[in-house]
Amino acid sequence: MTIRSGLALALAVATFAGTVAPAVAQNSTVGGALIGGTAGALIGGAATGSAGGVAAGAIIGGTTGAIIGSQQDRNRAYYFWGNDGRCYLRQSNGAVVRVSRGNC
Repeated sequence: MTIRSGLALALAVATFAGTVAPAVAQNSTVGGALIGGTAGALIGGAATGSAGGVAAGAIIGGTTGAIIGSQQDRNRAYYFWGNDGRCYLRQSNGAVVRVSRGNC
């Protein structure tokens, strides 16, 4: 491990140590893309030592972070069709209630 790689790794660990707890009010897709892109750029630059590695790492990390972050944006409450042809709402507490067909 070169000195540059060690410094990049130490910087990455220090940067992301404080970002473990998610903020509820933020958009997880954007946050995931920013964090993933930054981490990917640091790792890509440290691994290859070139600008191409930084760019590839940023693109791959940003895309992966956005995909993972978008999965966090989904609500736990959603509408769905039951087997009996009726519309139901799954609530965040786990309860399922029948609702108007216009909601589905």
